[in-house]
Amino acid sequence: MIHAVLGAGGVGGFLAGALARDGRPVTLILRAETLAAYPAKIRVSSRVLGDFEAPVTLATELNQPVDALWITVKATQLHAAISATPANRIGDALVVPLMNGVDHMTLLRSRYDPEHVVGGTIRVESERVAPGRIRQVSPFAAVRLAATGPAVPRVDELAGELRSAGLDCEVVEDETSLLWGKLVFLAPLALTTSAQGEPLGGVRAAPEWRVRLEACLDEACAVAEVVGARLDRTAILHLLLAAPDEMRSSMQKDIAAGREPELDAIGGPIVRFGRAHGLNVSTTEELMEMIAAARS
Repeated sequence: MIHAVLGAGGVGGFLAGALARDGRPVTLILRAETLAAYPAKIRVSSRVLGDFEAPVTLATELNQPVDALWITVKATQLHAAISATPANRIGDALVVPLMNGVDHMTLLRSRYDPEHVVGGTIRVESERVAPGRIRQVSPFAAVRLAATGPAVPRVDELAGELRSAGLDCEVVEDETSLLWGKLVFLAPLALTTSAQGEPLGGVRAAPEWRVRLEACLDEACAVAEVVGARLDRTAILHLLLAAPDEMRSSMQKDIAAGREPELDAIGGPIVRFGRAHGLNVSTTEELMEMIAAARS
């Protein structure tokens, strides 16, 4: 398959490098101001895949047919970024966002053929340390894709290419549970650590912050249930309690670097759907307000 990756950060760079190393044609779509400083080869230092270099094609917009378009930009960048991938150039390519939150699916299905937009998540800790230089440090790199009906064979083929490139990949049917499952884990982690300004161990060690962590999880689970997701609250809490003390969310890293955090993408759906269904989402609201106030 021929791949294009929109977004050259830690996730996009890692994915592009892994696929290119496995011999897949990959075009990395960059902003014009980024292109001049970007090397023709991505260099990856990976705990999962080892250290390697892989050649990619660089472009500022999609200018050739592809089989899969991966969208790995931050939610705050999505509206501007997709101008580089106009719908009339997508054809019947699969469009696969690996992004935080759930709201992006509605936007992408309004822009591209809804049947070709595939829900997806990635579980990996990876960051861009310089243009074209990616460091992946987690002991896992796992993608999950959602597909039903006629889309299944093509999504299965895509999953096979990821596995060939060295990533774990699973195809599931339930897109709602897939996307909300990630959000229900991410929101308590990102909001509490960012509001407190400490890694996850600091949240768990301080009783008042541990209470906030679990309350945010409870609110997210309640909202996920009313929108139709089937999740195991106990299992998600176990993951939050078992994660390394030094774990920091991408939101924390964005704030530390002076970048706009994905506050609305991560906390916004919980608050909006919660209010619409008359649910208590006060802890999520409080945490979002604390983060916004600290940045103002």
